[in-house]
Amino acid sequence: MLVTRGEFARRSRLSLKALRLYERQGLLRPATVDPFNGYRRYHVDQLADARLVALLRRLDMPLAEVARVVAAADRAAVLAAYWERAEQRFAVQRDLAAHLHFVLTGGKGLLEMYEVQVRDVPEQVVLTEQRHVLQPELVDWMVGAMTRVEKAAGEFGGVSDAPFAIYHGEVNEDSDGPVEVCMPITAQRAPSTVPARVEPARREAYVRLKKREVEYPQILSAYDAVAEWIKEQGLAEAGSPREVYWGDWDSAGPDDEVCDVAYPVK
Repeated sequence: MLVTRGEFARRSRLSLKALRLYERQGLLRPATVDPFNGYRRYHVDQLADARLVALLRRLDMPLAEVARVVAAADRAAVLAAYWERAEQRFAVQRDLAAHLHFVLTGGKGLLEMYEVQVRDVPEQVVLTEQRHVLQPELVDWMVGAMTRVEKAAGEFGGVSDAPFAIYHGEVNEDSDGPVEVCMPITAQRAPSTVPARVEPARREAYVRLKKREVEYPQILSAYDAVAEWIKEQGLAEAGSPREVYWGDWDSAGPDDEVCDVAYPVK
């Protein structure tokens, strides 16, 4: 049974403007278009898809994603995958909003968000790679550097502990560090054939972060929290801050703990 566009709009609870847009996007094409007067008619069987599109749009789902759901054989699975990505994005945005709140209030409530702990780290022999790098290129360079030093570690007994990155200078859109990637190895002495050194034993103050909390710039709140805690405890920073990547990043979910932000202290 065919109905006019106006009747279809009324029964689907979609506006005529929305129907024109969805036709252009290929989401809801009329069943027939009169070649002489251009009148559109829809089949009543299309009402289910029309109502689905209306509900998906109420989720603020982009039209491209709506089209994927409508065209999918397993619509429920495509919707579930979209919503999982959306929840991850909302979680990151929530952390960013919290970071901005701390910035705008001068750090008020910062220490309540993080649990600062202290640990002793023994002397380590590490393979290193260092570079001046701006924040937009930081992640790609770190991933590559970690891969390279981990591969090189196989020649010196293998990896002995979690890799870490030391920030010897500020890294943002204007400041380029430098940043040093360090891979602890089992060798007792630093090899002379590759960039390597001995990282001295140290006491660290640190906070543990979930994967979603490692996003820039909200990770800066973790640095600020540790630095503030050090001052409150009457301690002093004894070296450059670092990120210790001890978790399985690839398999971790957004709420899994994967990384520590740490400061050597004295």
